[in-house]
Amino acid sequence: MSLAEVNKRNENHRSHRSGWLRAAVLGVNDGLVSTSSLMIGVVSAGKNDFVVTAGLAAITAGAMSMAVGEYVSVRSQNDIEESDRNLEIEHLKEDPVGELEELTQIYQSRGISRGLAEQVARELHEHDALAAHLRDELGQHDSNKARPLQAAIASALAFTFGGFIPFFGAFVPSLGGKALSIVAITILGLIVAGIISAKTAGSSVAKTTLRILFGGGLGMAITAAVGQIAHVSGI
Repeated sequence: MSLAEVNKRNENHRSHRSGWLRAAVLGVNDGLVSTSSLMIGVVSAGKNDFVVTAGLAAITAGAMSMAVGEYVSVRSQNDIEESDRNLEIEHLKEDPVGELEELTQIYQSRGISRGLAEQVARELHEHDALAAHLRDELGQHDSNKARPLQAAIASALAFTFGGFIPFFGAFVPSLGGKALSIVAITILGLIVAGIISAKTAGSSVAKTTLRILFGGGLGMAITAAVGQIAHVSGI
């Protein structure tokens, strides 16, 4: 079987999506929950005139915060990976025999016989020793490599998209006023986000959606309670 055929068979695996998918899911969920929670808190505090302003401020500040936070976080992961890479280069220079034995034992621990493990380790060392150790000793793969700029952009865009869903809820007429509109459209957004997240990751739709709904609902309820307390207290 050719390499192209192998890659075609593996194209449905989802590990290569882990970097941007995590950032995107977190961004959409944060955008939905934080924006809706802030707007509901403002409504509960009796500050209806500031709902739209609060929503725009929440979306702008949240998107920038998510982008910077993701970039710094993932960049730190990059630094760790690079540090491990440099350390492995030094080990291979100082003790190539010991590193060969280490790789052999790794393959043995996975169920390969000693003789075959030695042969595989030796051939991989001759081909690309560093790549073999990065992959099999440290678990570094190109498919799950940390990409800070990609994560930052995905997170900011996802947050903005998620944030505008409850924001538009403030303009939807409702018998219960703005708060009910925001809650209703946010719940709908959380359901859609849960379904898309589950489908993209290949996980259970029901479990993922319920998890996102519970977290979002809890966030809105707590913020509404705080806003109501502020309203009653005259803050």
